[in-house]
Amino acid sequence: MSEAKRPEIKGFRRFLQLAAVFVLGMVAGSIVYNVIYQTSYNMLWIQNKDLQIQLHQAEEDLRTLKKYNNRSTVIKEIKVRVEERDPPLDSLAVKEVTKQLHDELEVLRGRNIFDIDSDAKMARTLLNRKIYVVRDKEYSIQIKTMLVSEGVLQVWVDMRPYIRL
Repeated sequence: MSEAKRPEIKGFRRFLQLAAVFVLGMVAGSIVYNVIYQTSYNMLWIQNKDLQIQLHQAEEDLRTLKKYNNRSTVIKEIKVRVEERDPPLDSLAVKEVTKQLHDELEVLRGRNIFDIDSDAKMARTLLNRKIYVVRDKEYSIQIKTMLVSEGVLQVWVDMRPYIRL
């Protein structure tokens, strides 16, 4: 009588090890691919947001320039500048707060530059220490300087993360 042949366990074990390594490689590769994809998508999204803000501001400036092109003593353009901080703030948060502040200062557009004194005091009082929420984080601003030159109102602000006490 001949003995029943048993399947070769060593060969099967080796096949399972190779298959497990292959599956682990696929999982690791998909994780690396997903991280690279998410990073590039996030950069693209931030760049798109920045371009949307720039487009919005350029459209507003163009509308105002068309409306007031013959009057040299009115505010035609508003530029908001956030002072640099160390460590730097999230660039998207800075852009979003800048856009919101720009929209709030829009009431000064078209005003006579010689009457800006009372309007600037009112804007400074209303907007000083104001809290803005961007992506579930709070930031407070403080208006440092407001300057009108050649129809351009420039506003420098200090932006800090807001800490609730």
